[in-house]
Amino acid sequence: MPRLESAPMPAARRETWLFWGLALLILGAGLGLRDPWPADEPRFALAARQMVESGQWLFPHRGAELYSDKPPLFMWLQAGLLWLTGELRLAFLLPSLLAALGTLWCVADLGRRLWTRRVGLYAGWLVLLTLQFTWQAKKAQIDPLLVFWITLANYGLLRHLLRGPDWRWWTLGWAAAGLGTITKGVGVLALLLLLPAAFAALRGWPGVRVHARDGRFWLGPLAFVAACGVWLGPMLVAALGTGSAEYRAYVDDILLRQTVTRYAESWHHQQPPWYFLEVALTTWLPTVLALPWAIPAWRRRLRRRDPRYLLPLAWVGLVFVFFSIPAGKRDMYILPALPMLALALAPLLPGLLRRRGPRRLLVGFVLVFGLALLGVGLALGLGDPRLAQKVLEGRDPAVVHAVGWTLALAGASGLLALGVWRRVGPARAVVAMLSVLWVLFGVLAAPALNDGSSARGLMRRVGAAIGPRAELGLVGWREQQLLMADRPAAEFGFKRPPQAQFAAGVRWQQAAPATRWLLVEEGDGLPACVARAQARDMGQSNRRRWWLLPGGATGGCR
Repeated sequence: MPRLESAPMPAARRETWLFWGLALLILGAGLGLRDPWPADEPRFALAARQMVESGQWLFPHRGAELYSDKPPLFMWLQAGLLWLTGELRLAFLLPSLLAALGTLWCVADLGRRLWTRRVGLYAGWLVLLTLQFTWQAKKAQIDPLLVFWITLANYGLLRHLLRGPDWRWWTLGWAAAGLGTITKGVGVLALLLLLPAAFAALRGWPGVRVHARDGRFWLGPLAFVAACGVWLGPMLVAALGTGSAEYRAYVDDILLRQTVTRYAESWHHQQPPWYFLEVALTTWLPTVLALPWAIPAWRRRLRRRDPRYLLPLAWVGLVFVFFSIPAGKRDMYILPALPMLALALAPLLPGLLRRRGPRRLLVGFVLVFGLALLGVGLALGLGDPRLAQKVLEGRDPAVVHAVGWTLALAGASGLLALGVWRRVGPARAVVAMLSVLWVLFGVLAAPALNDGSSARGLMRRVGAAIGPRAELGLVGWREQQLLMADRPAAEFGFKRPPQAQFAAGVRWQQAAPATRWLLVEEGDGLPACVARAQARDMGQSNRRRWWLLPGGATGGCR
């Protein structure tokens, strides 16, 4: 395979444009075609919309209550884009799309600067085609933005440490770590890169310079503090200045309970210490398929004291160790480590793709994954009722078929591409199969799933049932019901027990029983005093059943 540097410039440009064109297509397919889906997307979108409507941007709200689980930077971006575009369907996903593209740029440009343009493109492909990265990038959660800030911080620090001194990028790297910290507290982990850098500098590894004796070194820590202060300073002044117990509880929760306490005494998502190894070996496919050959190659390069491998690989190891210590673990926690792993893997990839073993493994991946997609897709698309009931319980047959044909076409495209390019390069079949999968998911499957996944269908049925002039109250609600309601809805607290919400809802409803309705989740929020004969079953949404209660149905619940 000829080196790209010796290829004509038009060919090099075509390869670069091919990468960025496919990246934009894969990540952007379906933008604007669906609403926020639980668990996290409706929560952030609701807080962002309330910021725009109320003008209160400093403290996110979930309904009438303060929302203290996460800092507001991600919600600020959503709110700003909502204010600019006026379209929630666009605004809630744009931060993730832009962050994912920014992450790819950091990895590709850093690979170009540390090695060659070809290596940079390989690093970008490795990140783009990793299943977990693309799946998270197509969702409106905080993690894609966190990955971008951490990767940008790594980018700035590595440019200074390995190609410096570059005090501008040193300062920007620290600032990006600060912005990552006020996006999600673990953004500070980017600064762990300084540990292997200090080790290499003290041991005399060639090409590593920390420049700690230069007074400009302190520009970095100052930039970190300033970036954190963008939110922390105004928030603390405003919250503590109110003298309100509610705002003091907000400060305690977001600065202590959601960070230190959550790490030291995790209260959910309990997993064993080796959990993230399982996550990486499954959700980081196909990238991790190269590890059996990459690990010995890394060992040889580390023996030659090449810091371009030591710094990113040591940082990846520190991230895995950090998140493996607490009992509470979620699969996306380690996603920020993926770009640096891809950066260390990319220089090896051209040689690996010429070897028989890695090529055979890629062929096996396409065969197994493609046949699985094709088999499940045909079973759903052709209407196997047992599989449809198990996989997509409660879905309309048209939705099941749309998901089925999405999977089947993606699997068939991979197998077809493998037949065409098996001898030339099985990596092309991987690109073809995953590109078709993500594009069809965005433009076909996601819109079909939207009504049931977002509560759009439920709230449309509710609006039609009560008429345009009625008032609606929510009991035992989730963020997606309040977000998707076709009118301003009354709510009676989110964190209150369902029974307390129901009691408050009945008092509200009985003040005007002829025009007020309650939407109640089946379960603890629907007591025996309700006259079921007058209640309306609104069906399932997000695996929960909902009932619509007129004033007469709650008349006996005093």
